[in-house]
Amino acid sequence: MKILNFLRKKDNKFSQSGQDQFAYNLSGSNGLYLEVGAHDPIINSNTFNLEVKCKWNGVSIEYDKSFKKSWHNCKQRKNNVIWDNAFNIDYSLMIKQKKLPNRFNYLSCDIEPAENTYNILKKIISSKLVFDFISFEHDKYNIGDKYEKLSIEYLKNHNYKIAVNDVYSRNKKYKVYETWFINNEINFKEINYPEWKKEFYKDDKFIF
Repeated sequence: MKILNFLRKKDNKFSQSGQDQFAYNLSGSNGLYLEVGAHDPIINSNTFNLEVKCKWNGVSIEYDKSFKKSWHNCKQRKNNVIWDNAFNIDYSLMIKQKKLPNRFNYLSCDIEPAENTYNILKKIISSKLVFDFISFEHDKYNIGDKYEKLSIEYLKNHNYKIAVNDVYSRNKKYKVYETWFINNEINFKEINYPEWKKEFYKDDKFIF
């Protein structure tokens, strides 16, 4: 299992729950991501470390232009940002225009509300894009398990399986808000988040 030696304490330049670490564990350096719902380029970003420290390429999509200044001022980040509603994008055309393959290492799917996240997930998968790892935000702790169940059913029918369940944020401990999926081609046994965190994401280790 790959572990990068980056100090996390007193630093919020990383994802909320270790999505960056999980993506790196699967794919190593020089990967490719699609981030839908990018928000801030640094704080709680699922892709900051992947781009800046692991040399990943990728595309981030964000509708809220109040984050535009932060991205402009973040000189560490060079990858593409699309300022548009994720539903307006033709994903098949996007990868052709940007000369990207249809196989990505990581899809980060986080727009509000959870219904929109689920619908954009379906649009992306139906565009014939393929991913090794998908982090899907369903906000179970806040709105119940409807979109958790729908995402599981949908992705299981499209060649994905649960990798990590019951994912919670370090800021909202034990409030489950995500499920992580991986492609069926990848050999990985399902694990719950507390177990994964205990083994691979210890706060007293130097990781990311």
